[in-house]
Amino acid sequence: MVDWGWSFKMAKREFRKTGVKLVLFISAIVTGIAALVAVTSFGENLSKDIDNQAKELLGADLLLKKNQTIEFPEVEKLANEHALEINFASMVYFPKAGNSRLTQVRALEGAFPYYGSLETLPQEGERTFRLGGSRALVEKTLMAQFGAVVGDSIKVGNVTLEIVGALQKVPGQTGITATVAPAVYIPMDQLEASGLVQYGSRVNYNHYFLFPENFDLQALIDENKEVWEEDRVNFDTVQTQKESTGRSFENLSNFLTLVAFIAVLLGCVGVGSAVNVFVKEKLPSVAVLRCLGVKALDIIVVYLVQIFFMGLLGSIIGAMAGALLQFLLPLVFSDFLPVEVSVQLAWGSISMGIVTGVMISILFALIPLLKIRKVSPMMTLRPDDQSGGFGKDSVRIFVLLGIILFILLFSFFLLGKWDQTFWFTGFVVLAFGALWLLAMGVMKAIRTFLPISLNYPVRQALSNLYRPNNQTVSLLATIGLGTAMIGTLFFIQDQLLDEVRFADKEDQPNMLFFDIQTSQVDSMKAVLEAEGLPVLQHVPIITMGVSEVNGLTKKDNEELSDEERRSGSFYNREFRVTYRDSLINTEELLEGSLIPYRSDSDSIFVSMEEGYAERNHVKIGDEIVFNVQGRPLTTYVGSIRKVNFRRVSTNFLVLFPDKVLDNAPKFHVLITKTKDDNTSAEIQNIMVRQFPNVSVVNLSMIVETLEDLLGKIGFVIQFMAFFSILTGVLVLISSLLISKFQRVRENILLRTIGAERKVLIKINILEYLFLGSLAAGGGLVLSVLASFLLSYFVFEIAFSLPWQPLFLVFTLITGLTVFLGWINSLNILKAKTMDILRS
Repeated sequence: MVDWGWSFKMAKREFRKTGVKLVLFISAIVTGIAALVAVTSFGENLSKDIDNQAKELLGADLLLKKNQTIEFPEVEKLANEHALEINFASMVYFPKAGNSRLTQVRALEGAFPYYGSLETLPQEGERTFRLGGSRALVEKTLMAQFGAVVGDSIKVGNVTLEIVGALQKVPGQTGITATVAPAVYIPMDQLEASGLVQYGSRVNYNHYFLFPENFDLQALIDENKEVWEEDRVNFDTVQTQKESTGRSFENLSNFLTLVAFIAVLLGCVGVGSAVNVFVKEKLPSVAVLRCLGVKALDIIVVYLVQIFFMGLLGSIIGAMAGALLQFLLPLVFSDFLPVEVSVQLAWGSISMGIVTGVMISILFALIPLLKIRKVSPMMTLRPDDQSGGFGKDSVRIFVLLGIILFILLFSFFLLGKWDQTFWFTGFVVLAFGALWLLAMGVMKAIRTFLPISLNYPVRQALSNLYRPNNQTVSLLATIGLGTAMIGTLFFIQDQLLDEVRFADKEDQPNMLFFDIQTSQVDSMKAVLEAEGLPVLQHVPIITMGVSEVNGLTKKDNEELSDEERRSGSFYNREFRVTYRDSLINTEELLEGSLIPYRSDSDSIFVSMEEGYAERNHVKIGDEIVFNVQGRPLTTYVGSIRKVNFRRVSTNFLVLFPDKVLDNAPKFHVLITKTKDDNTSAEIQNIMVRQFPNVSVVNLSMIVETLEDLLGKIGFVIQFMAFFSILTGVLVLISSLLISKFQRVRENILLRTIGAERKVLIKINILEYLFLGSLAAGGGLVLSVLASFLLSYFVFEIAFSLPWQPLFLVFTLITGLTVFLGWINSLNILKAKTMDILRS
């Protein structure tokens, strides 16, 4: 039975003497708790704002969309208002800059959005635009790219329009969307004159409806859902849009919370290591208490009480810092947010952060505190008899399992899926385990194999890594894991950019023209030939959907068991296919053969892409009925292909034989290679002027967009990874302060036997150089492994070792560690020899 009264009195008395050290111990968790509270509070507020601003996300009560022209007269009769938006990808030419860009052109008719507004600068821009005529609203990022201002003109197809406003915000659109597909709004009365919508053009028709206040929208959807699905009409309501957006940002919030949780765990490793040093210093006092008959459990409670209150204090400080930090997060995530986020104190998140901090502090502190159970009263007579080793300690194993269980349950609380939870927990355990083994292995290797012939400062610096009360393990774990996170981010970003940086490779295409009408093909080829550019590929493309597979319609498929059912997207998908009797250099035949089509009496055999066929349980011999512009076309799977989608080429999931689709509505794609960016810009402008409906994609634009996108994503992840690095720095600073007296004694001893000041400085700098190098090196090994796995299994791209980012991260982390160690060594060297000897 624990004597709580005595334990509390002793804890209070003990804290007066050594409380400052415990405050240093707990300071390591402040950063992690701050990040955890900030992210969870931000997520809680974002969820509320998505609910409150759900109507502004869609801008209407109901959206019906299809890639072909269609009317909904029955729905229009029930609605108060109806608006139509026709959108498509097209080139927009900026005469002032003499350049053009692929954009998302949106022709608008009606008062959409009914909730929210098209926010513009100047504010009257939206009102002026709705008057119709030769006016346009242009995304602010697009205007900035070409140096355009309100009042300038742009050319959209065959029409020249005046920019009357810079779009600041569109309902449901984020800054990332504007980066990838900047929007240009034009009045509907200018669409026909632009000449951009032609037979075979890829166009989306969005119908927006506003209903009376008490209208039963769900009844309307239930009544028409089957008909809409048969007509391939997709629909969105305020509720579905809210759920979709909420899921997306819940996943983001959970991911960021996990990153913050790692920072908390890193801090707690520091807590555990620091408490370990603290307990070692207290072992003689513990032995005296054991002689007086005090139970080991009572002594453990004395220190647990102190850890509890310090953990509580650290968690409260962290929670307060997190509550302030969340005011900054809307700025950090501004490019990803479709709604305006209000910042309020989220007491649930604050409470969770405090409870998490206290629980984890106690769990990690318990491991070293358990040593007290094995302290013998004999230690008062034999100080060297420090029976603090664990051996096979079942209680210690139980505590370790408790820590893993806590991580597992907390991760599941965030992720909600056991498979993801096990992957995350496995990663954390593997990372900590690998860094712990590295630290223990290094210390054992140095102790065993340290050559006596080494230069003295080097030998002494290496010996310091396993000095009494060292914190090598905790520093390697905290700094190493933070390095692993930042390193993985840099490496993956570099790998993705390398995938699209191949413009200078011989025979690699770097410019693609699409939405070409059949009547324009010969003329465009002539222009390319006149400019000295090769036509590397000419590809006709036809749009179609799937009606039946092996006699099963979409409705029949939904009634099958989970094992037999194909994905609903297989029936809903809009396939873009081509026809030819041969493979190109991005394709490889795996099964079957390409069977040509010779006469109307022949069956039609198509070739399916390997991955898509596997995901949808399609095999050779299966019958697939395609819907080609309303006409059924029965085909059979004749072969399976492997397709390299990473190459700049026209790659297809479905390949038809030649001659089958000659008369089907189609558009064409031409692919070429230009010598440099200037040639690309020149040919792009020539094509836009002569063929306004044709869209152009060049590699430099893809690289620029991807760099911008990855830069924004990278900033967010770097911001969160910063907390892990900061936690590592705090653990490092705490360890320096905790071990300061030990280091002062060592330096005084060395000075007493004649060591010069510069030698002592060299020893300290080398020690932190080795420590920083090991931590950074261990973290980078983990990050390279993680990058390889992500490259291979997630992004499916070739992995190459990124030497430049590797060297940069290693140098920064090592340099920071050395700098902090050097600052600390200057203070240590100021200590007076006689003061230390007298003590």
